[in-house]
Amino acid sequence: MKPRVKIQSKKVTRKPEGEIPMLDLRAQFAAIGGEVRAALDEVLASQQFVLGPQLSALEHELAQYGGRKYGIGVASGTDALILGLRACGVKPGDEVIVPAFTFIASAGAVSALGATSVFADSDAETLNVDPASVASLLTERTAAIVAVHLYGLPANLEALGKIASRRGIPLIEDNAQALGSRYHGRPAGSFGTVSATSFYPSKNLGAYGDAGIILTDSKEIAAHLAILRNHGQTGTYVSSESGWNSRLDEMQAAVLRVKLRYMDKWIARRRVLAARYDEGLAAVPGITPLSVPAGREHTYYLYTVRVADEGTRPGARRDGLRESLAKQGIGSGVYYPVPLHLQPVYACLDGKVGALPVAEQAAHEVLSLPIYPEMTLEQVDRVIYAVAETLRR
Repeated sequence: MKPRVKIQSKKVTRKPEGEIPMLDLRAQFAAIGGEVRAALDEVLASQQFVLGPQLSALEHELAQYGGRKYGIGVASGTDALILGLRACGVKPGDEVIVPAFTFIASAGAVSALGATSVFADSDAETLNVDPASVASLLTERTAAIVAVHLYGLPANLEALGKIASRRGIPLIEDNAQALGSRYHGRPAGSFGTVSATSFYPSKNLGAYGDAGIILTDSKEIAAHLAILRNHGQTGTYVSSESGWNSRLDEMQAAVLRVKLRYMDKWIARRRVLAARYDEGLAAVPGITPLSVPAGREHTYYLYTVRVADEGTRPGARRDGLRESLAKQGIGSGVYYPVPLHLQPVYACLDGKVGALPVAEQAAHEVLSLPIYPEMTLEQVDRVIYAVAETLRR
C-alpha cells in the first residue's frame, strides 16, 4: 500500500494538524480502561496486595506466552536482570559481556553484583550485539553473556547460544524491549538460562508503574529467584541468604493480565505501521531503516532508523531532523546517544573513543519515530512527509 501523502511531490504543502507523540497511553486507556478498572476493583475488594493470586496467575500466563516453564515476578526490569544474574551465579570479581549499545540497566545490573561489564560492539545491520565481538572478549573470568533484544528485534541467539554453550556459561536474555518477538519460530526469551523482561509503562506490555519478570525452564533457578525476591526468606522470618525486596504487586499484576490479552493484536498493528514506514521512507535519501534478518520477528517497541551524516558534526543531521520534527508537533527519540563504554559512570574501565566503532556510529545516527497501536496510517504518512521534507532542504 502506497503512503497517502505523496512525499515525492513538492506540490504537497498542507499537512494534517495535531501533535503526534512517541507514545499515546491515553488512547490505549480509552480502549481498555473499563477492563483495567474492573481488575483493579477486584484487587481492592480482596485487600491482598503482595504475592497474591493475581501475581501467580500472571506468572503462569507469561511463562506460557514466553515459551517457558516458570515465571517469577519482580519489582522492575532492572531487578529482573540483577536477580537473574545472581541466580545464575554471577558474583563479585566476575566479568559479564554486555552490549555497548543499549540502556544502562543492562550493565548496571552487573555492577550491582560487584561484577565488571565488558562491552561488546554491535552488528552493523541490526545494531544488536555482534557475536564475533562477544567471542573476542571471552576470558577466564567471563561468567555470563547478556544478549539484549534491541528495539524489539531478537539478537543472533543461535550464534550467542553456541558461544555460551562452548564456554559452559549462562546466556542471559535482556528481553525488556522484545516480549512477543520470535527467533526462527521460538519466542525471544526462551533460549537463555533466564530472560529478564521489563514492564515499564512505555513497553509493549506496560504496567502502571515499575514491574518486571524473569522467565526460566529451571525449577531450581525459579525456586532460588522466589527466595531472592523476598529478602532471601526460606521460612517465616527466616532468611538463608541476603536477598531483595522485589515483588511484583497485585495491582500491577492485574493491569498486566488485562493488557496481555491484547498483546498479539497490538504487535500485529505495530507491524502494519512499521511496514508503512518502511515503504514510505525507502524513497528518502539519507534514511536507512534497520534490517530484520530472515527468521526474526520484530515487535517494533521502537521504530528506529539511521540518519546518515554528510561531513558535518557527528549526529548533526539527525539532531537537526529531530528539532524540525518537534517544531511540527512530531515526537521522536534517540535510543541511545552515548554507548555504555563511553558513559561517565564507566570511566574507570578506560573505554576509549574508537574502540567500538559500530556502536559509536549508531549513537550518532539512530532516531526512533512514533509508533503505537492506536496510531493511524495517516499519522504515519505525516511523519514520513515531515522527514522527507526536512531532509530535502
